[in-house]
Amino acid sequence: MEDFLASLDINQYLPAALAWATNILLALAILIVGLWVAGKVYKGIVAIANRHPQLDDTLFKFFGSVARYTILAFVGIAVLNRFGVQTASIIALLGAAGLAIGLALQGTLSNLAAGVMLLIFRPYKVNDFVDAAGKFGKVTEVDLFTTILQTFDNQQIIIPNSQIWGEQIVNHSHHEIRGVDMTFGVAYNENTDAARAVIDKVLAEHPHVLKDPAPFVEVSTLNDSSVDFIVRPFCHGEHYFDIRFSVPEQIKKALDEANIEIPFPHRKVIVVNESA
Repeated sequence: MEDFLASLDINQYLPAALAWATNILLALAILIVGLWVAGKVYKGIVAIANRHPQLDDTLFKFFGSVARYTILAFVGIAVLNRFGVQTASIIALLGAAGLAIGLALQGTLSNLAAGVMLLIFRPYKVNDFVDAAGKFGKVTEVDLFTTILQTFDNQQIIIPNSQIWGEQIVNHSHHEIRGVDMTFGVAYNENTDAARAVIDKVLAEHPHVLKDPAPFVEVSTLNDSSVDFIVRPFCHGEHYFDIRFSVPEQIKKALDEANIEIPFPHRKVIVVNESA
């Protein structure tokens, strides 16, 4: 009699035990397969950047992480479903939590969105000289949240990407050849052809000024006290600042040697003798 009752108890709980065992095995299988797929997707997305050096690997690592965690989230929901957990309420709770976190971190998320756009469109890259967000310097690092510049006096400037993306960006290193705009004035009583010849000679002797395209030297403005020349020599980008800060002194010395006056503002004062 006791053996019969024991067999009845076993038969009563056996289906439930088998169901739980089946669910556990299926959950483990889903988890293992999900982890494997998430890892493969991440590596596959990162490999795209590795195969194409012109693409930014930081951006593809970010996309790979987003894809991996999205897959893992669905895997977690599928595992919970195997045990009869109602996932609709969990999804709603996660959605509400995500909204709250998004509102709390909206500044950070705007930097993230701007960083993604900068890494996709690449208006500048590391080692470029840029004007961005009112700052000028060499780009040393670009990530998803900030851009780091190094100034000429060796300061490090960290700029949030959201301040850069919505403003004007001037990339001084985009083109290999650059023009250097400068203005020089000579007195009205000087011969403009002679002044132009002096300037042309200085530019021709400078080792970093290109012959092609040829320097541009022309009268641009007739000011109150001077005749102004616009001078635009061309050079490779890495020599821009050498020319910008060496040519003005050389032209000043050359004009002095040629006895060509560089004027300063003059003002005529007329004195009226009212008693006369």
